[in-house]
Formats: sequence, structure tokens, C-alpha cells
Amino acid sequence: MLINGKTGKFYTIMASFLKSSIGKKFIQSVSGAFLVLFLILHGTINFFSVVDSLKGQFGNVAIDEELYSTGDGYFKLGCDFMSTSFVDIIVPVLALGFVLHICYGIILSIENYRKRGGLKRYEVASKAKTDSWSAKNMFVLGIVILGFLCFHLTHFWAKMQLQDFIGSSAEENPYLLLMQTFGNPWILGLYIIWFVAIWLHLNHGFWSMFQSIGWTNKIWLKRLKVIGIAVSTIIVLLFLATAVNAYMEAHSEAGQAILEAAKLAQ
Repeated sequence: MLINGKTGKFYTIMASFLKSSIGKKFIQSVSGAFLVLFLILHGTINFFSVVDSLKGQFGNVAIDEELYSTGDGYFKLGCDFMSTSFVDIIVPVLALGFVLHICYGIILSIENYRKRGGLKRYEVASKAKTDSWSAKNMFVLGIVILGFLCFHLTHFWAKMQLQDFIGSSAEENPYLLLMQTFGNPWILGLYIIWFVAIWLHLNHGFWSMFQSIGWTNKIWLKRLKVIGIAVSTIIVLLFLATAVNAYMEAHSEAGQAILEAAKLAQ
């Protein structure tokens, strides 16, 4: 009975914490940190395609279907990693983290809308004149990012990881998908807009997630803002370099031959 009593008290305290403003900000911050780590991993694997171009290995896909084949380029090896059982387990966790981030972002935005009047994401008390444009429009940026994310999933995830997950035939040449997607200047332009939105969202979100859970002070707040700019810039540059490089490869002589062969094979 004593253990049950303590357990019940613990659950009561946790429930009260999660319902509080601080608890909601905590969940939003933790889920945001998890997504930042994913973006770093995802951006790094994508950037391998640029490394492949510099080494003359862009498009290298071995004839065999083995994972981590010695005939594959770095980007293909990275995509092999993303199709492993470990990542299959992580995907639902990632999806849950993303859903929590969206849901709590909406909840906190509505609460701030009621309190302050205006579509603003969760923020701490030290706002006022120091607010950046990103801080004032985090909710709007989140909607833009979510919309483009759905657009992005149709180009890559739906043709690769999703097909593996449902046991269907997946596209085995990730370089081809890069060129088919980013070879279109209109699509490249839309992705660049998306990257800018992500950069603005991360700029404010990075340091505010530390501030929201109390891991900051006046000295470290300035440092975290600088670190946030650096982290968000590196992440976006990884994705931007990947997209621009794929556009250039798609319009190269070798890229045109690969795209033409893919059309004939359909």
C-alpha cells in the first residue's frame, strides 16, 4: 500500500506537471531537441551525395543488392543505414516526437494567443522589445515547415523507406531520386524557401528550448543564441548544398544519361 501510495502520488505530480505551462514547454523543448539531432543526422547523410560528386562517385550503386556494398557511393551507404532495422524502430519514435512537437506547439500558441493576443509560440517572460521576427512567427513558420514536409515525403520517403516498410519494391537508386526532384528548378526553388523557414524556426527554437527548461542565464543566453545561429546555419547548408549539387548533377551530361535511361526503363 505504501508503494502504491507513492506511485499514485508520483503520477499525480507528473500529471500536474505535464498540464502546467512549464510542463508543456518542457515536452516541446525535449521533442524539439530530438528533432534537431535527427536533422543533423539526416543532413549529414544527404551531404554525402556532395562528397560523392567531389570524389567522382555520384550515382555509384552496386549491381548486387547487399547493404553496404563496396561498390556504392557514400550517399548510397548512408541510405542503406536508413533502411536498417534499427532505423525502422526509430521512425515511429521520430514520428511520435514530431506529432508531440506539433500538438504542443499548437496548444501553447493558442494559450499565448489568448493571453497576449496574436499568433505567437510559447515564450518566456523576457520578451517585449527584444523579440525577433522568428520569435513572433514561430507558429506560422511551423505551419510552413509542416506543409513542405508533406511535400518532401512524397519525393523520397514514400518511394524508399515506406516501400521497404510495407514490403513493396523500393527505389534502389537514391541518386536518381535526387536528380529527378532537384533537377526541376521550380521544385528546387520551393525547397530553398522551405530551408529558409527551417533556418528561421531553428534560430529561435534552439536557444528558447534551453531557456524554457531553465538551462540558461543572462550570460549563457547570448552564447546559446550564437550557437543556435551556428547550428541552424550548418543544418540548412547541408540540405541546401545537397539540393543545389543534385540540380547541377541532373543537368550534367552524365546525369542526363541516367535520367534518360530511367525514363526508358519505366
